[in-house]
Amino acid sequence: MNWRRTIGLLLIGAGLLVLTLKLARVYDPAPAVERLSTRAGPRVAQVIQRLKPEWVALGGLVIVPVLVGMLLVFGSSEAKEKKDPPAPIAAVPSKVTAKQLQQKSAKVVIDSCNVLQTGPDARHLWQFDARNNRFALIRAQTTPAGEPLPAKAVSKDWRSLFQHKLNIAWLPPEHVFLRVAQFPKSEFNETLAMVELQLEKLSPMPVAQIAWSVQVLPQTVGDLQTVIVIIVARNVVEEFLGQLEGQNYLADRLELPILDQLQATTITQDGAWIYPGGPGGLNTALVAWWYGGVLQQLDLVHLPPANRPASLKEQLMQMAWAGELEGWLAAPPRWHLVADASTAGEWEPALSEGLEQPIELIPPLAAAELAALTARRSSHAPQNGNLLPAEFSTRYQQQFIDRLWMRGLLAVGALYIAGVVIYLIGLQFMLFKTRSAEGDVAERGPSYTNAIQLKARYQVLKDRQELKYAALNCWNVTAKLMPVSLTLETMNFSDGRRLTLSGTAPSEGVRELNSFEGAMRKWTDADGQQLFDPLKGENMIYRANGPGSATVSWNFTLELKRAEVQ
Repeated sequence: MNWRRTIGLLLIGAGLLVLTLKLARVYDPAPAVERLSTRAGPRVAQVIQRLKPEWVALGGLVIVPVLVGMLLVFGSSEAKEKKDPPAPIAAVPSKVTAKQLQQKSAKVVIDSCNVLQTGPDARHLWQFDARNNRFALIRAQTTPAGEPLPAKAVSKDWRSLFQHKLNIAWLPPEHVFLRVAQFPKSEFNETLAMVELQLEKLSPMPVAQIAWSVQVLPQTVGDLQTVIVIIVARNVVEEFLGQLEGQNYLADRLELPILDQLQATTITQDGAWIYPGGPGGLNTALVAWWYGGVLQQLDLVHLPPANRPASLKEQLMQMAWAGELEGWLAAPPRWHLVADASTAGEWEPALSEGLEQPIELIPPLAAAELAALTARRSSHAPQNGNLLPAEFSTRYQQQFIDRLWMRGLLAVGALYIAGVVIYLIGLQFMLFKTRSAEGDVAERGPSYTNAIQLKARYQVLKDRQELKYAALNCWNVTAKLMPVSLTLETMNFSDGRRLTLSGTAPSEGVRELNSFEGAMRKWTDADGQQLFDPLKGENMIYRANGPGSATVSWNFTLELKRAEVQ
């Protein structure tokens, strides 16, 4: 992600944050706008007052940052494409360091794989589950040429970051050139560098106008390894990739199915294996010459519309003579035809008649099996051993990242809008309930006030009724329980519940004072209810009236046991 997109996303986030705080009533930017307008000058303040500070704050702090951010985000990718157009270079650059080759050839664990075969009338798509290195066919689908491919199957989403998906496309073989060469045994990157040094000799076209790759066969003799060099015109690759992009299929690799068919064929003897429908079209066949357990050469033969036996014999004999001159054709070849029944019915009669030798018919692999072989080989193949040009791979990866960012941004925006809508709906609902409650309060206010007044009056009357004889009861109990030796000087009944008694007593009558206080606190009426609360009030206090005085002064306080009294 470049700096334009980063700044754009920050501006969009800041604008949405200010709008959220405004809607949530946490922050109001209008006062700040008014203060800035006052500092800017009277004319600016006058203009802002006419436009209203709320609208100026909304436009300046929300709308303008969001619009500028969207321009930076959406305009950055287009500017980059205009600034950096793809350059016509070879599939593998000529100056590549060993570290870069190791990075390109780093293997990625594949979880799923798609193999696409395009045709003039229909397209065939095979989906494989590649977990645990077992390529199991999940679905095979045929789509007519006018219909789009299933987007869910071929497109990549955020799950592809963790579950890697490999999109493979079979390149049409009409314009592909195959060359066989022997190179010293070495690592793949070193083999790639050696092939590049010999590319001008192997390629029938200028090196700057081709896309090329290699496939190393497991057969080796001594210190040499067999390498198949795949060469195709770059404009053909770009045109084919453009067609795939129009079908929303972004290929990670371009492969030739004929090579998997060639490698899957069991070679038990020296001879020639003919594969109809190889590079060059339906009327051509790929001839693989195997001698000494090694693939020596790949050639093409054409099936003419007339005089087929003689024409095929002439082409194959010329290839055999070239092998004799090179020294690898040590014995007459045995002929094998790898074709299905319908194709063999067209090729076998012409080959048998022209060569005057028996033709061994070998059934080819089914299309689904061939797709599975391609998927398995491609998942373990190095990244740089690919016909897909590097700039296309980089652009596809950048588009994938941009699409994830845009979808994430749209998802966040949709969630934000949904949250705002839910918030506004909830706010309106709460405002409606508040207004309804306020209306009910205003309507019930007079009756509520009258009820409070009636309750207060009732409580006053109730207290008055209950306390009507409270003082007389206290006097009656005091008169009954107070000993004769004690003198009551003051009896005060206050607050409707507090009784304070004070008086004098002989110095030797302290025990009688304590007994009198205890009897008052424990007094019960005829119903067994205590008149006073034994835990409340002030305890007995007595003190001598003076030095040598024969009397003491005493006082204590009691409270009626009536919780309802206010």
